[in-house]
Amino acid sequence: MLPQALINAIDALSMLPGVGSRTAERYAYYLFKSNPKISESISEALTNLHSGVKSCPITFALMDADEDISPLYSDPKRDKATVLVVEEPLDIYAIENTHAFHGTYHVLGGAISPIDGVTPEQLHIGELIKRANNDNVKEIIIATNPSVEGESTALYLEKVLHEQNPKLKLTRLARGLPLGVDLSYADQITLSAALEHRTQL
Repeated sequence: MLPQALINAIDALSMLPGVGSRTAERYAYYLFKSNPKISESISEALTNLHSGVKSCPITFALMDADEDISPLYSDPKRDKATVLVVEEPLDIYAIENTHAFHGTYHVLGGAISPIDGVTPEQLHIGELIKRANNDNVKEIIIATNPSVEGESTALYLEKVLHEQNPKLKLTRLARGLPLGVDLSYADQITLSAALEHRTQL
């Protein structure tokens, strides 16, 4: 029988997505064998997680709890006339790491999924429409994930945004086959996008 403290650690770690019981056991045992300062550091970081992070009231990006507005919006170098729309806050950092985008962001908070009970009203779509008007937005880039839910959300956004402002420029991230991937390994959505957005040589 394992010590109760170790069992508690395993149970806690197994709550994480993608972490099964065996992986949780390895993590817990590793932490037990390692320098206690590692566990203390992790514990402190988790304790401060909820009190130290909040959502921006405008972009819904994650920011420090002592900030009023996300720097991704308040920075004067950011082009407020261009808004890139993503499903989740962490999607922003994938774009930021490219250093190729200098506009602002808008986080929907998910994707439309009737099966999961997620409707448009539960997403930050109304706030996006208000931003488009308040900030005199010229272009909205839709960067939802290439999934069935992401595609449905993108189509819905195109419809409602055009209804609100027919002159608003709506674009989507180009999609297709990534370098180094064989056709036989590509999924149907990726292949369809590659065909639809093929370029002339």
